[in-house]
Amino acid sequence: MAGSQGTKGPSPGQHSTEALHQRSKLPYCPFRMALGGFAAALTIGYFTLYSKKKPEASALDVAKVATGTSNPNNTHPRK
Repeated sequence: MAGSQGTKGPSPGQHSTEALHQRSKLPYCPFRMALGGFAAALTIGYFTLYSKKKPEASALDVAKVATGTSNPNNTHPRK
């Protein structure tokens, strides 16, 4: 039947204060999660630059470019 007698659950006037399937606390410290995300982004950026490097560039040259500590001596081909 289409009546409301067979419905389950609380009536509209009886709301629970609990959030369904949500944690009240995070499993890790937010600072640690942000630090982990930053480290993951740096790792992906490094490997992206490393995969696009020229054959004469070394891994150290790529690391210097990724961290912004390179100078023209590191980025120009060696003779």
